[in-house]
Amino acid sequence: MKQRVVITGMGVVTSLGSDLNTFWNNLMEGKSGVSNIEAFDVSEYPTRIAASIKDFNPDEFMDKKEARRMDRFVQFAVAASLKAVADAKLNIQEDTDPERVGVMVGSGIGGLGTWEDEHNKLLEKGPKRVSPFFIPMMIANMGSGQVSMILGAKGPNSTTVTACATGTHSIGDSFRTIQRGDADVMVCGGAEATIRPTGMAGFCAMRAMSTRNEEPEKASRPFDTDRDGFVMGEGAGVLVLESLEHAQKRGAHIYAEVIGYGMSGDAHHMTEPDPTGAARCMTKAIQDAGITPEVVDYINAHGTSTPVGDKSETTAVKLAFGDHAYKVAVSSTKSMTGHLLGAAGGVEAVICGLSLEHGVIAPTINLDNQDPECDLDYVPNVPRKADLHVVMSNSFGFGGHNATIVLKKYEA
Repeated sequence: MKQRVVITGMGVVTSLGSDLNTFWNNLMEGKSGVSNIEAFDVSEYPTRIAASIKDFNPDEFMDKKEARRMDRFVQFAVAASLKAVADAKLNIQEDTDPERVGVMVGSGIGGLGTWEDEHNKLLEKGPKRVSPFFIPMMIANMGSGQVSMILGAKGPNSTTVTACATGTHSIGDSFRTIQRGDADVMVCGGAEATIRPTGMAGFCAMRAMSTRNEEPEKASRPFDTDRDGFVMGEGAGVLVLESLEHAQKRGAHIYAEVIGYGMSGDAHHMTEPDPTGAARCMTKAIQDAGITPEVVDYINAHGTSTPVGDKSETTAVKLAFGDHAYKVAVSSTKSMTGHLLGAAGGVEAVICGLSLEHGVIAPTINLDNQDPECDLDYVPNVPRKADLHVVMSNSFGFGGHNATIVLKKYEA
C-alpha cells in the first residue's frame, strides 16, 4: 500500500520576502523582486539586474561561527528549512522518530561564491591561504547535510542536482521516499546563490538573460512578445512532507496533498528544450496521480521569460493537455521572483500550496503584449480567484532534465 503524502510546512527565502505572509502578499500585489545588483561592480556586464536578497541575516538562524563555514546557498537552505519545520509545528526530537525524518534540499550549482572567493585567494596568495573549509562549504550536498545536522534528522539524506529542475526533483523524490515507506517525514526543496561575478558572466556569455537594465521590475516578462531572457534570482524554498497517517496522528495542519510526480529526459540538446520531453513529463505526472488532464485547474509554469523556452513550454502543455490546454490557467511566478535556478521548484511548490490554501492564482506580471505563439491563459498581471482542486508545477533544466509534480486540495 502506497502511503498518502501531504504538505504540512513551508518556508521561503526570496527577494519578495522571507516569511510566508509577506511573500504571498507581494505575489498577490504583483510586485517584482528584481532590482539593480549592488553586491559587486556590474558596470561591464550586459545584464546588471537580478532578484537579489538584500536583507538576509544568517545570524537569525544559526551560530555566527557556523554561518562563516557555510556558503550562502547553504545558509538559505538552513533558513528556509527551519522556517518550514516551524511552520509545520514539528519537533523532530519529541514528535517523531528522528531516524524516520529525511532531508533532500538540492542545488543546481552549489557553492559558487565560496569557489570564487577561495580561487581568488589561491591566485593572489598561494595554496596555503585556501580555507580548510573550502570543499565542505562548496559541494552541493551541504544544503542537505547541514540541514540534517541542525535538525537532527537521521533518515534518508540526499541531494539532487538537475539544474533548474532540482527543486521539483527533490520534492518528487521525497514524495516517493515517503510513499514507499522509507521515511515518515521529508524536509525537501532547493537553494541557490549564484548572483556572483562568475555566475552572471557565464549566463551573460550565453546571452540567456534580460538586458532590460533600465526597467528592472519589468525585465522578467514570460510569454510576452518583448521578453528578452530570464532574470536570475536567489534564495530557497522548502517543504515539509509527511505521510498522511503521521500528520493526522500529531494533528498537523495540511496545506495540500502530493498526488503525482513525473520525470523525463529530452535527449535532445544541452540548453535548448524539446517540447515533447516536457509534455511526456507532464503526462507521466498526471498518470501517476491517477487523474485525467481535464481535472487540472492550474499550472505553475517553468516560464523563464526566454524566447525559446516559453514557446516550447506552451507547445508542451498543448501536447499533454489537448483541448484542455486552452481551459487550464497557467502562470509564471518567475515574472516576480526571478529565476532561482535549482531553488525555483521549491519556491514554486510553496506557491502552489498557498494557491490551494487561499483559492487564488498568482499572476504573470509584465504580460502586456502576449506572444501570438504563446496563446494560452497566462493569468496576466492580476491574481485570480479560483475554485482550485488540482494544480501542477513544472521545472525544466539544462541537459534536458524535466520534473513535474501534481498537488491536490486535501480531502480526508
